[in-house]
Amino acid sequence: MGLLSSLRPHRRGSSGGAQAQWQWSFLDAVWAVFLVAVVVFLALVFTPRRGDTLAAPAGAVVPPCAASEVDLLPCEDPRRSSRLSREMNYYRERHCPARGEASACLVPPPPGYRVPVPWPESLHKIWHDNMPYGKIAERKGHQGWMKQEGSYFLFPGGGTMFPDGAEQYIEKLTKYVPLKSGLLRTGLDMGCGVASFGGFLLKENITALSFAPRDSHKSQIQFALERGIPAFLLMLGTRRLPFPAQSFDFVHCSRCLIPFTAYNGSYLIEVDRLLRPGGYLIISGPPVQWKKQEKEWSELQAMAQSLCYKLITVDGNTAIWKKPNQASCLPNQNEFGLDLCSTGDDPDEAWYFKLKKCISKVSLSEEIAVGSIDKWPNRLSKPSARASFMDDGVNLFEADTQKWVKRVSYYKRSLGVKLGTALIRNVMDMNAFFGGLAAAVASDPVWVMNVVPAKKPLTLGVIYDRGLIGVYHDWCEPFSTYPRTYDLIHADGINSLISDPKSGKSRCDLFDVMLEMDRILRPEGTAVIRDSPDVINKAVQVAQSIRWTTQVHDSEPESGSAEKILVATKTFWKLPLTSG
Repeated sequence: MGLLSSLRPHRRGSSGGAQAQWQWSFLDAVWAVFLVAVVVFLALVFTPRRGDTLAAPAGAVVPPCAASEVDLLPCEDPRRSSRLSREMNYYRERHCPARGEASACLVPPPPGYRVPVPWPESLHKIWHDNMPYGKIAERKGHQGWMKQEGSYFLFPGGGTMFPDGAEQYIEKLTKYVPLKSGLLRTGLDMGCGVASFGGFLLKENITALSFAPRDSHKSQIQFALERGIPAFLLMLGTRRLPFPAQSFDFVHCSRCLIPFTAYNGSYLIEVDRLLRPGGYLIISGPPVQWKKQEKEWSELQAMAQSLCYKLITVDGNTAIWKKPNQASCLPNQNEFGLDLCSTGDDPDEAWYFKLKKCISKVSLSEEIAVGSIDKWPNRLSKPSARASFMDDGVNLFEADTQKWVKRVSYYKRSLGVKLGTALIRNVMDMNAFFGGLAAAVASDPVWVMNVVPAKKPLTLGVIYDRGLIGVYHDWCEPFSTYPRTYDLIHADGINSLISDPKSGKSRCDLFDVMLEMDRILRPEGTAVIRDSPDVINKAVQVAQSIRWTTQVHDSEPESGSAEKILVATKTFWKLPLTSG
């Protein structure tokens, strides 16, 4: 009859006693409990969860996620955030799953996915099927954001406040802001849409980091990254943004709809923390001379004046201010109750750090102000005052710069890494320190997201002084970007990203970090991992379990180092599992 049929309930026989029936029922229960235990055991073994060391038996391949998870955002998941408070947009900030909560699976590409259009052609068009979402084209097409044409989405370069194109808008701003002089290099574009403003600034040698939250448009940051424009998934809500103080040469908002003076001015205070002395604040759209927002416009002007910002111009619905070069003019008499923070405040601390309702005291203001810091590209190779302020900072800076020139040359010459070709545009350095790798590839047609681990020394300010961009992040959590958004991911000392800096114990698993790298990496993209031979051996095992092809190399001959370098390629597979 078989095992399942033997577990069917037994009927009372006409001659059977009560004791015999009770015995058979008891055996049935024992069998049932045993089978349930076996099923649970097999599920635990063969359905991996994040947090398992290898998450699958040796030689096994991690399974694909469901087709519905093609755009998986672990820390911006509306299924979780919809249950959270709406106050100050808390629900739209990062909220990551607890360790072990998320299934360990490989995020599949959408049907019809192709290797992305190469840069610079991608600035103007991308494959429709790589992100088959037409909502923005339908709602914003008349404003020049984007439109569908055949197999492509096209980007005319428009925006809500510049429907005639970003280039014309940039020309207008240049009358008041020195966008073409080399004085300005790094910008923050808040609520950026599909990032055409940042995209067209690139030809002026300006790198604007564009950000927006996951919202009703769903994929605006994904479109920006597919175009090869620096962008990041982010919400200005209850926390400081993950950037150092005095980092951006200008901050731009084009109809970003951020209520700058609400919550006791918390959002304008945060902009002030991020803006470099002598930098420019550009706001186009509400509330600037906007109908029915006269009160908000008046408050914005008054608060900027309390911070001693100089109003450069009000041109239609665009207002531009210049931040003073010197340290804050506070304390002063102002209607907003603005005052300086206590001496215990570290303005560079910005990883899960609550917004403050006070103005941060910042040292070295005049030394790193716009106009004092070197113009681009000289600032790239010269240690700034911030570097000089660190213990042995200048020597460390120069040694790091020279080291990465040699390493990048070795990557290109001997390891076959396609830096400098059309195959690589979006690059991430997971452990950036002073941004040496990004500096070494500055002449290549790439941009680099420099990530400074939040548990390590906060060197990100030096990176911004060089004219480069980046964020703070803890690699025991998923990164705030969409799947398939980077062509090359570099991890120098990957084990240090998961180790406690004091105890040396692991805070999370190598598997978790590499699975996240796989989510971020584009099909046929490259991962370069450097570490000790033992760590690289473990990395190879994980790489094979997530379907990467691998090559292990010795480090640069002149370095005299015993560390190994893993160069891996993410394979192009589709659902059902086939090679692309």
